[in-house]
Amino acid sequence: MEHYPLILPLAGLLLIGVSDAFSSVPRNTFMEVSTSTSFSLHALSNDENDNMSLIGKCCSRSEAIYGILAGAVAIGGSPQLSGAAETESSSMPLCEDPEVRTMGVFERAAPSVVYIDTFIEQRDVFSPNVQEVPLGAGSGFVWDDKGHIVTNYHVVKSSRIAQVAILSKIFQDDPPEKNSDEFRSSAKGSTPLQNYRRSVYKARVIGVDPDKDIAVLKIDAPVFDLKPITVGESNNLRVGQKALAIGNPFGLDHSLTVGIVSGIGREVKSPSGRPISNVIQTDAAINPGNSGGTLLDSAGNLIGMNTAIYSPSGGSAGIGFAIPVETLKFVVKKLIVDGRVVRPVLGISFLQSAQARALGVKRGVLVLDVPPSSPAFKAGMRGTKRTADGLIEIGDVIIKVRGDKIDTEADLFAALEKCQPGERISVTVNRAEGVGPDGRQLRLKEVTLTTLLKASTDVPSIGNIFNFGLDD
Repeated sequence: MEHYPLILPLAGLLLIGVSDAFSSVPRNTFMEVSTSTSFSLHALSNDENDNMSLIGKCCSRSEAIYGILAGAVAIGGSPQLSGAAETESSSMPLCEDPEVRTMGVFERAAPSVVYIDTFIEQRDVFSPNVQEVPLGAGSGFVWDDKGHIVTNYHVVKSSRIAQVAILSKIFQDDPPEKNSDEFRSSAKGSTPLQNYRRSVYKARVIGVDPDKDIAVLKIDAPVFDLKPITVGESNNLRVGQKALAIGNPFGLDHSLTVGIVSGIGREVKSPSGRPISNVIQTDAAINPGNSGGTLLDSAGNLIGMNTAIYSPSGGSAGIGFAIPVETLKFVVKKLIVDGRVVRPVLGISFLQSAQARALGVKRGVLVLDVPPSSPAFKAGMRGTKRTADGLIEIGDVIIKVRGDKIDTEADLFAALEKCQPGERISVTVNRAEGVGPDGRQLRLKEVTLTTLLKASTDVPSIGNIFNFGLDD
C-alpha cells in the first residue's frame, strides 16, 4: 500500500492523456470508481457507431481529474460513510448526470402522487334532481398500501364528494378500461409515464386536523395500484439543498418543479387560525392545485407537503411553504387510528391581536368570553363585556403561560402545544382594575391563575364523505 501514492498520479496522467487521444467509444460509456483498487469502464449502449469521449458523460478534463482523485481516495482508504450516504455512494456512478437523476426521482415518485377532484351537491333549477358540481382540484399522495391518501384539509373542507385519480401500472391481462363513466378525472393531458394510466376511485375522509391543515382520505384500491411514498426526514434539512415539488397546478397533473430549500423554521397560519410551526420554505414553483402535493429531497424522499404560497398576485412568486414530514408522521398516525388529534385548550374565546391593538392592548391575548362551564371560569378568568353605560370593559389579557411569554395568539398556541389535556397550568394575566373616587381610572395588575386544560373535541364535519374510524 505504501507504493500506491507514487503510482497513482502517473496512472492518472496517463488516463488523461488517453482521454485526449481517443474519440471513438460507445455512447453512455461512463467511468465508475469502485471501492476496489481498479477502475472499471461500463458500456451501456447497443449502438457501436454512436461515439463520444472516452469517459462518457464525465467528458471534461476537470471531471476526469476529479474521478481519478476520487479513485485515489478509494485506493488509499476513503473516509467512513454512514447510512444513506454510504448506500448512495456505493450504488451510484460518480459522474451521474444531474438531469438523469432528476428524471429518475420523478419517475419513481410520480405513481405515489394523486389527483383529487372535489364536488358539491346542487339541486337542478328545473327539476328536483341533485347534481354533483365540480368544486375544485388538488393534490395528495399515497401514504400506505391500505389506501390512505394524505392531503391538505383545505383541499376537501368544503366538499361533499371527493374522488382520487392514481397512476396505475398497465399489465398485459388488464381490460382496456378500468374506470366506469361514473368516475372521470379532470386531469388534463396524458399520463406522464409510459405503461401507466389513471385509475379513479371514490374517496372518503378518515380524519382531519384543521390546526395543521392535514386530512387523510381512504380509497378502496387494490394493493398493486398503490405505491406508497418513501417517507424521509425533515429535522436535519439545510438551506440550499435541492427540493422537488410534484403536484397538479391548474389541473396539469403530475407537474414537476425543482428548486431549493430557501428557509426552515417558518410559520404559517392554518385554516383554524392556529400557527403551523417549523414550516419549510422553498422556491420550487407552487401554484393553485399544488396543495397537498409532495416536496422531495434529491433522493426522492418525502420531506414535506406543499400547503401555501406567499404571492401578491395569487401565482407563484418563488415563496412556497410545505408542512414538514415530521409533523405529518405524528398527525397522520393519529388520524388513521383515532380519526382526530386531541389538543389542550383553555376553553375561552379571544380577540385577534391586530384588533386588540386598536383597543390599546399592546401585548398579550385579550380574553373575549369565558363560558361558565369552562375550567378557566372556575379559575377566575374574566372576559370582555359591555357595561350598563354602554362602555366596553376590557377583560383579562393573557401575558404568560407556565412562564412562557405571550405576545400574540400564536405564542399562546405554541405554549399550549407543550401541554397535555387534563394538565393544570399557571396562566398570568394583566387585569384592569378601577381606582380613584369614581373608579374610572384604570390600573393594570398581574394576576396568576391555575386552570385545568380541556381536550379539544370540536371536529368539523365534511358532508357525507366524513367517516371517522372507517378503516377496513
